[in-house]
Amino acid sequence: MTGPDVDGPGGDLPAGLDEAVLRDRVHHVRDRIAELTDRPVRIVAVTKTHPSSVVDLALRAGLVDLAENYAQELRAKAGDLGGAASTQRPRWHFVGRLQTNKVRMIAPFVWCWESVDRESVAAEIARRSPGGRVLVQVDLAGVAGRGGCDAADAPALVERCRALGLDVVGLMGVGAPGGPEAARPGFVRLVELADDLGLEERSIGMSGDYEVAVEVGATSVRLGSALFGPRATVPRPGW
Repeated sequence: MTGPDVDGPGGDLPAGLDEAVLRDRVHHVRDRIAELTDRPVRIVAVTKTHPSSVVDLALRAGLVDLAENYAQELRAKAGDLGGAASTQRPRWHFVGRLQTNKVRMIAPFVWCWESVDRESVAAEIARRSPGGRVLVQVDLAGVAGRGGCDAADAPALVERCRALGLDVVGLMGVGAPGGPEAARPGFVRLVELADDLGLEERSIGMSGDYEVAVEVGATSVRLGSALFGPRATVPRPGW
C-alpha cells in the first residue's frame, strides 16, 4: 500500500482501516464517554494528513463533525467530496493555528472556527464569514507554536469577537504535554473560565487525554489517532 495523497482526490486508506473498524472505534469512544458523563459530548474527527477517502469513510460511519489543521488541506478535501459515495455533508471545524491570509480560502466551508486567538484573526473571519461561529483558543501550556491567547486576555477577546458580530459559543484549548494527568489542570482552568464567561462550549481533549477532558467538563473532543490510527504523512510547508 502506498502512502496517502492528501493533496488530491481519493488516496489509500490507512492500513487496517475500513468502515467496520472505524464504526467499532467510534462505538468504543462513545461508550467510554457515556461511562464518564451523562452530558452530551460532540466527537470532532480530525482527518489531518489523511486522504480524502478517510473523510468519506468518516461520514459513512456516522461522523458529521470533521476537523482540519491546515487551510489548504481543508479546502482540498471539501472540494473532493463532490465525488464522494456518502450523501452526508460534513460540518468542518478549523482547529489549527490560523493565518489571516488563509481565512478567505476556507471561509465558504468552515462551520466552526475553533482557534481564534487574536483580534486580527477575528476581524478577518468577521470580514469573510460574517456572524461566523467561533471558539476562542486559550493557551493552557505555554508551548511555542501552539497558539492560544493568555487566559487573562480571553474575556477581552471574547468581547471583541462579539463586537465584530461573531457568534462566540465557547473556548478551546490543547492540553499540556506529559499525559492525561498533566493536561487535567489546564482543562479545569478552561472549564472554569468558560463558566465565568457564560460560554457553553468547551473543546478540550484529544486522543491521548479525552477521558480526563470529559471528566472535567468537555462538551467536545477532537480525535484523530483514536479513530483513524497513526498519521502516515507530514503536511507540506505552508499548510
